[in-house]
Amino acid sequence: MKRIFQLLFVCSRNKWRSLTAETIFKGRCGVEVKSAGTEEGARIKVTEGHVGWADIIFAMEKKHVRRLKERFPAQMMNKQLICLDIPDDYRYMDEELIEILESRVADYIEI
Repeated sequence: MKRIFQLLFVCSRNKWRSLTAETIFKGRCGVEVKSAGTEEGARIKVTEGHVGWADIIFAMEKKHVRRLKERFPAQMMNKQLICLDIPDDYRYMDEELIEILESRVADYIEI
């Protein structure tokens, strides 16, 4: 039986990049998906619960990796945290963003 991975996508405001990732990967076989943001004004702000739930955390930029490690040091200790290096240059469901997300996430998990 194939293992179900719980994926968390994190960007700044959870409006464009991480929300796009959640939208395109949700419902795919073998994964459960959530998204959140690191900033105060985020649509959904990342919590300790998100971090604890996730098997793999995909951060859009290095600053998100840093913020996660600073805010949740104990919870991040044994987490797989991957920086996708996707700049804040895209809108929600941008075709180029979708292509980049699918390509980069596929390097880490078969979906």
